[in-house]
Parts: sequence; C-alpha cells; structure tokens
Amino acid sequence: MMHFTYQLHTNAQRFKDFILNIKAHFNKNNSTIHKARNELKIIAYKDTSTVVKSFKVPNIINKIIYSYFRKSKAKKSYEHSLKIETFTPNPIGYIEFYKYGLLSESYFISEEFVYEFTIREPLLDVHFPNREALFRAFACFTLELHNAGIFHNDYSPGNILIKKENESYIFKIVDINRMKFLKLSENLRAKNFSKLWADEKVLTIIAKEYKKHYQCNESFVTKVLYYSNKNKKVKNFKKRLKGKPVND
Repeated sequence: MMHFTYQLHTNAQRFKDFILNIKAHFNKNNSTIHKARNELKIIAYKDTSTVVKSFKVPNIINKIIYSYFRKSKAKKSYEHSLKIETFTPNPIGYIEFYKYGLLSESYFISEEFVYEFTIREPLLDVHFPNREALFRAFACFTLELHNAGIFHNDYSPGNILIKKENESYIFKIVDINRMKFLKLSENLRAKNFSKLWADEKVLTIIAKEYKKHYQCNESFVTKVLYYSNKNKKVKNFKKRLKGKPVND
C-alpha cells in the first residue's frame, strides 16, 4: 500500500534516521517559517539546524504526473542543489512517499543557511545600509550564476538570501526546483532580473555593474528595464482582472 524512496547526500549519511522519520519530525515541530502551497520548517537534528520543505500534491492529476511522467519537486530540488552547491544552502536529501502507487507527500531537506535579510529589504528600503554596494555585489553574484549556466525561473526577492561577512556579502538562492541549465543568451540574462520588481534606478545600478564585468551590447541596461516593465504590466493586468490593487 505505502512505500517510499529517498536519497541522501554522500556527506549526510548521519541523517538517515532523520529522513526516514521525517513525517514525525515535521508534524511535531512548530517552527514554520513559510506556509502557502508548500510549508517550510526549521528542525534541529543532533548538532545541525535543518530546513525541511514539505511539498503537497493537491490533486489526483498531479499525483499521476509526478508519479509516472515527471520528477517530484522534492527530487528536482535535491538534484538541482547538487549541481549548484556553491550557490545554495547545503543539501541533505529528499524523500518521497507513495500510496497505492501514487505520490502523496515529498520532502526536501537542507542545512539552514543563517541569513540576515533577503534582497527584498534593500529593494524596498531606500535607507538600507550600503545599499548601492550591495546591489553591485548582487549583480556580480548573478553574473556568476549565469556564467555557470544557471537560470533560476523564480529569481524573486524572497528567494535570494544574504549574509554580510566583513565587508562582503554572501548570497544563496532557494526555491530551486524550477531552474534551467543552459548557455544563457544576452536576452535571457537581462530577463532574469525581471521578477525582482525593482524600480528603474535600482535596476540601472545592477545592470550597469553586471555589464561592467560581462562583454555585451550597449543596450543591455535597456533590455533589463524592458523585461522588468513587461513583467510588471503582465502581473498588474492579472491583478486588475481579479480586482486586486496593483504595484508600480
């Protein structure tokens, strides 16, 4: 009736008991840090603080799709994290639970990255300390991602974690099940900034710094602004259809 599959990172074999009993650990823990379609909790195990992401499969169609035609989101998150380990919190493993042959629950586990803020805070706060220096560092981090052939499909403010260390910044990306691995064109590079929902002044700072370290056309900054405005128009149009307030 019920069975499961799992995989642990080669450096995380000590978490075997933890992952095999993940449902019990997850259900009794109250340290939820995010709850929407999926739920994230911080769970301590032995001497390590972990982040456990529970993916819900909401309907029978998706259960069939993720059982027979596509990898689960938990499995993709784990496999992607192995490809980009320097850019994401340390992966531990994933586990999938099947009932009557169909995926019912899945979990992705990583070590907690203790960050100080996301990119959202400096984007919204014009008085954020060292704001422009941070944006320039972020531009260089994004260039590293792109040069490594990584296109994050949800490169949005809440998915970019930041910690300041001395005079530099450490960036990590999360929510990584939706990614592409390819040689990025100039247009794709410019488009990847569109979900930041940043104002034109900030985007110009970021795009100019990116351009300084990447040989591209003079129109690169214009392209970044174009894709950002296009994304805002589409999202605001959808909000209007639903009767919701729009944002600039």
